[in-house]
Amino acid sequence: MNKRYANPYVIGVCLGLVLLFSFYIMGRGVGSSASFARIGTFGMGLVAPEHTEANAYFSKYFRGGRSPLMAWLVFLSLGAGLGALFSAFIANRIKGEVARGPAIGVSARLWLALFGGILSGFAARLARGCTSGQALTGASELAFGSWVFMFCIFGGAYATAYFFRKEWL
Repeated sequence: MNKRYANPYVIGVCLGLVLLFSFYIMGRGVGSSASFARIGTFGMGLVAPEHTEANAYFSKYFRGGRSPLMAWLVFLSLGAGLGALFSAFIANRIKGEVARGPAIGVSARLWLALFGGILSGFAARLARGCTSGQALTGASELAFGSWVFMFCIFGGAYATAYFFRKEWL
């Protein structure tokens, strides 16, 4: 059973090339929070179409009468997810388990993951960009705010990890 990870330096170079080609072909960098906003808009449009089109936030994704899913970032996020799944498959790393420490139950771990994901998604839309958009695209453009964001993310992660370390030991 092969449990090796890919070489992070090779993957970093590949990610840099994806970013370079994204700038060259699309004229802008990468990010994923906008794709999830579009997927959410599509779902809202199925449930409450009148409300969705009248809403100032959601209506901007219906420009020209097109589906909110018809955007290149949606396909980029879908491709990243499928690529990760393929990578896990070829490395024989797909398992039906919930990764957690011995001090936390499965249910609590899933609820914390859901809460963290919702909080991160809300913050990404509030900040007008996710970590990949801010750190990769903004940092490659030498945007000062993106560099501050990146250092704050890493600092916040290390500070938070101190309080939750006992959950994983």
